[in-house]
Amino acid sequence: MDIFRRNTKEKSQKKGAGGNLPGGRQFWANLAGTILIFLILLSIYSFIAENQKEKENVALSQLAADINTGKVVSVIVKGDILSLTYVGDIAKESKKETDTPLSESLKNYGVLPEKLSKISVEVQNPSGLRFWFANLAPFLIPLVFIVFFLWFLSRQVRGAGMQAFTFGQSKARMIDPADKNQRVTFKDVAGAREAKEELTEIVDFLRNPKKFLDIGARIPKGVMLMGAPGTGKTLLARAVAGEAGVPFFSISGSEFVEMFVGVGASRVRDLFHMAKKAAPAIVFVDEIDAVGRVRGTGVGGGNDEREQTLNQILVELDGFEPNEKVIVLAATNRPDVLDPALLRPGRFDRRVTIDVPDRKEREEILEIHARKKPFAEDVKLSVVAERTPGFSGADLSSLMNEGAILAARENRKKISQYDLIRSIEKVMLGPERKSHILNAKEKEITAYHEAGHALVSSILPYADPVHKISIISRGRAAGYTLKLPFEDKRMQSRNEFLDDIAVSLGGYVAEKLVYGDLTTGASSDLQVLTALARNMVTRYGMSEKMGPMALESEGGHPLFGAGIGGREYSEKVSAEIDGEVSRIVDEAYKKAESVILKHRGALDAIAAKLVEVETVEREDFEKLLIANGITPKQKKDIEHQP
Repeated sequence: MDIFRRNTKEKSQKKGAGGNLPGGRQFWANLAGTILIFLILLSIYSFIAENQKEKENVALSQLAADINTGKVVSVIVKGDILSLTYVGDIAKESKKETDTPLSESLKNYGVLPEKLSKISVEVQNPSGLRFWFANLAPFLIPLVFIVFFLWFLSRQVRGAGMQAFTFGQSKARMIDPADKNQRVTFKDVAGAREAKEELTEIVDFLRNPKKFLDIGARIPKGVMLMGAPGTGKTLLARAVAGEAGVPFFSISGSEFVEMFVGVGASRVRDLFHMAKKAAPAIVFVDEIDAVGRVRGTGVGGGNDEREQTLNQILVELDGFEPNEKVIVLAATNRPDVLDPALLRPGRFDRRVTIDVPDRKEREEILEIHARKKPFAEDVKLSVVAERTPGFSGADLSSLMNEGAILAARENRKKISQYDLIRSIEKVMLGPERKSHILNAKEKEITAYHEAGHALVSSILPYADPVHKISIISRGRAAGYTLKLPFEDKRMQSRNEFLDDIAVSLGGYVAEKLVYGDLTTGASSDLQVLTALARNMVTRYGMSEKMGPMALESEGGHPLFGAGIGGREYSEKVSAEIDGEVSRIVDEAYKKAESVILKHRGALDAIAAKLVEVETVEREDFEKLLIANGITPKQKKDIEHQP
């Protein structure tokens, strides 16, 4: 019943999106239209009735006289009614005596038998359906229309009332465990090994709760899935329900919040009521930080709808009994903003962190997305996995889809390795802007800019090796230098950050040294390196002057829930932070400048090659380095760094 109600609601919403009037105005418009149709039909009926010719009524004695004089042509008997046709096709009516045959009545009135035999006499059955319909239609049709009109009005009123009563009901979507098309299991989720091990206990509890309850164990009431966007939090939640074979109720945190206070809390109650009726079941709240943010910030007051909704969620979590077999899964990529009451023991007891996949896990994810795709013989998913460090599961899914689209666009039946390599850059930077053609001067400046990045990255010991350089526009970038580490990194050191800042300044320094002027091409690089230098000082404790202090959280916001726009350090400390950021950037600038001045010949050679071919792959780039006396980086060099 809940599913039917939800589907009806979704259909009504779709109709509303098509341009129909709002609920109240729609009702009155339907009412006015119905009354107008009723009046039109009534007018037509009255017009037909008024214009219908009335037949002349003839007495039975006069009929007898007319038969004797030969004026009557035919007589049709319909019960007690006589339909007469006179000479000249004139229609008249008469009425015979009840319970007396017509012939006997006419004989009594003096009709001669030879006169009666000359006219046509036909007797029609008066009990036929057509007879009754013809006689009752003038009364039944208006009555049926009035009944339909009253039913339509009552349906409109009932619909408006139901919308008012269902306003506070949950909008959760349920996935039935018997629906094989939507069922997801752990086999469909690659990587996240530790997360799947944690969630396997949840599956075991839903399948066999008695094993846990008999020994006195209490299964977590709530599980918080934390991780970067696209790492598979929602997919894992669906896999838990699919493995356990239980109903899966999913809803977004933003769907609880409405403009009226109390609606979100009502929807929370309705959601948990539905889940308890379907137990064992899983309730999944995606983006719970939409309603679960820390309270007491002074925004919205005590009657804030978001806070009321959060309070109801906390109450429902506390109201669970161990044997109810309803488990709440929630997902967020901002665990730092969640209210402490939401994460305390007894509510979301278990927190599962889902990281970005490593190289092996990326290859497994690619294999899952490659199941229904035809590949050419040269495809090596291991190579694709090596060139996609930092890609999430969603990124890899998009990569495989883009590769298939590229192959289909060129009317090929199989996906090649070249398609997948091109799709990596498309996912990272955007599509090629072939219409964005640079003139000769701009092309040369872009080539020197990218050559500066690549040269500094190849010389500095802690920078990543270069895999590709291009001056073909992609997205908002006029060119790009693709740097990839030999192995995935979970941590970065201070030396690596300093070299990254110097690499970001490589294009800026190259433009300044070669042309004695600067362009807007380095604007994005400057934003990135400035933010990185500031994070080193305020978040990572990598400044010798400031020491091991975390002064800001992610995104530059103050720590510990301070007021909007506030900060927890003085103006003096702020000035010292700015000074340290400036010092780090200045040192990186000098480092990049010294590299480019020392290897100016290599810079010119790389830029000339880019102007000629526009794209230089790793093998050709390393040949240019060797030709200019530079030894390319090898994996062993990275492993033996001090």
